[in-house]
Amino acid sequence: MAGGGAPGVDLSRKFVSESELDEKRKKRQEEWEKVRKPEDPQEAPEEEYDPRSLFERLQEQKDKKQEEYEEQFKFRNMVRGLDEDESSFLDEVSRQQCLVEKQRRDEEKQELLEYRISFSTARLSQC
Repeated sequence: MAGGGAPGVDLSRKFVSESELDEKRKKRQEEWEKVRKPEDPQEAPEEEYDPRSLFERLQEQKDKKQEEYEEQFKFRNMVRGLDEDESSFLDEVSRQQCLVEKQRRDEEKQELLEYRISFSTARLSQC
């Protein structure tokens, strides 16, 4: 193996040439022109230099994703199910509401029937 490195790794390419940097700047400027607004500067902003190691940057991204994941499920842990007593109470309330509604409908029917009867007797008495 030439170079003594890992297979497939070109150790002669340790540094980036100035022409490669110019090419990247040119591409970045072209992308900037596509999204630039009138109030934005003409020149594309330079990429911010981050002095941290790759491990630190990746760890930060991992921590952010973990926080987002935990935030997503935070409220799920706060909600608990109903116990048997609460469930039976709500069933009873629902049953009572149904009974009240049925009683109201029956009263309306009775009043309507009484009105019809009184209306028909009033018409009969007029004849």
